[in-house]
Amino acid sequence: MSSIAHVRFCQFHLCIVLLILMLSLPSRLLCQQTRQLRDKQAILSNIVHRNPQREQSNATMDKFGLPKRLQGSKPSVWNEYIGLAMKYKPLNLGQGFPDELPPSYVTDALADIAKSDNPLLQQYTRGYGHVRLVQALSKLYSNLVGREVNPLSEILVTSGAYEALYSSIMGHVDVGDEVIIIEPFFDCYEPMVKMAGGIPRFIALKPNKSNGTISSADWVLDDAELEQLFNNKTKMIILNTPHNPIGKVFHRDELERIAALCRKWNVLCLSDEVYEWMVYDDAKHIRICTLPGMWERTITIGSAGKTFSVTGWKIGWAYGPANLITNLQMVHQNSVYTCPTPIQEAVARGFELELERLGSPESYFNSLPQELKIKRNFMAKFLEDAGLKPTIPEGGYFMLADWSSLGNKIDLTSETDEYRDYKFTKWMTKNMGLQGIPPSAFYGEAHKKLGENFVRYCFIKKQENLEKAADLLKKWKS
Repeated sequence: MSSIAHVRFCQFHLCIVLLILMLSLPSRLLCQQTRQLRDKQAILSNIVHRNPQREQSNATMDKFGLPKRLQGSKPSVWNEYIGLAMKYKPLNLGQGFPDELPPSYVTDALADIAKSDNPLLQQYTRGYGHVRLVQALSKLYSNLVGREVNPLSEILVTSGAYEALYSSIMGHVDVGDEVIIIEPFFDCYEPMVKMAGGIPRFIALKPNKSNGTISSADWVLDDAELEQLFNNKTKMIILNTPHNPIGKVFHRDELERIAALCRKWNVLCLSDEVYEWMVYDDAKHIRICTLPGMWERTITIGSAGKTFSVTGWKIGWAYGPANLITNLQMVHQNSVYTCPTPIQEAVARGFELELERLGSPESYFNSLPQELKIKRNFMAKFLEDAGLKPTIPEGGYFMLADWSSLGNKIDLTSETDEYRDYKFTKWMTKNMGLQGIPPSAFYGEAHKKLGENFVRYCFIKKQENLEKAADLLKKWKS
């Protein structure tokens, strides 16, 4: 007999006993016995309805839930929108990766390395960076920043710029430290700061004009608001130039104001410069570490994925003074430890070739932005023709566009998201077959409304795909 059947059998017999007692015992004794029997029956009932396996499962889940430093984390916008793209198969102008082949000299190098008769190229390499690669990076950046960058102590090779950000934040931010984040921001900045125990402090770039053509230069910080964020608890400010998603290239006077506050409050600047070669028109990329008093308080981040259009290779780096890079090395060696040797070797050979022709028209660092400028202008026109209002980027390969004037042409009630840019981009993905990214994902909770009227598109795509996007929007408008 099962345990539950046994319990029910006992309950039945208790009811019989209770009936006999009611017929045979004095009333006062009967009441006392009845209460006792009811108590026993209640206990048995609880036994019947208990689910020991469920209680054990709940206890297990409580014990194995997210630790406090990760609580509040949720799937990123990329995980959600990659899922949408897989389901609806739209023309994807959302994710920031090229859909054309990278330069052949880079991929040919990797193929040669894979077939090499040098066995060491297939084994572990130096944990802080393959020697040939850090030497090439040292030669490049020593020239660009106007000082000798030590390849072994002032450069760390990481698993993409993503890990360079992670190692920088985890290696320098302590519990209670405040970190200033400029909005909109690449969405990993905030959770990484929180994971380190830091406190994010947000300030938003806002357009200072609403009529006519808007450039990314028109998106600016409020100087007074920025100054008020700095205090004795401020440990770091995260700068992104050229900027994702606006495309802003911070001008010298803007960088000098940030640098002055960093010097005044002894604050570290984490400068995310992965789009350093993609600058258009008269804009000039200035590395903040070259400003007076900033080398000793700046960590600069770069990316082979962005530089050579090989985002899947996941090779990035950080450079700066040895005492700052040491902290990153401690995080790196206890998490990633080392990056793939063949890929680092191939990236190194790519840089060696580019170093020979740096500044010439043949250099990929020069030819790529020329090609992207044409794509940028093409996208800006077809977005305008469709009724959107683009911000013309000075750098990078993303374009923000204000879609609010189209709000009365579409019914977004089928979408249940809180923010309108999520509703718009999901509606477009499902109904128009064109995917963008909702920029409110790049704001802190208090400022998400600032991104609701915009959509982010990527223009480092094949011309035929940009033309398909133009046709989709043209048909929609007509």
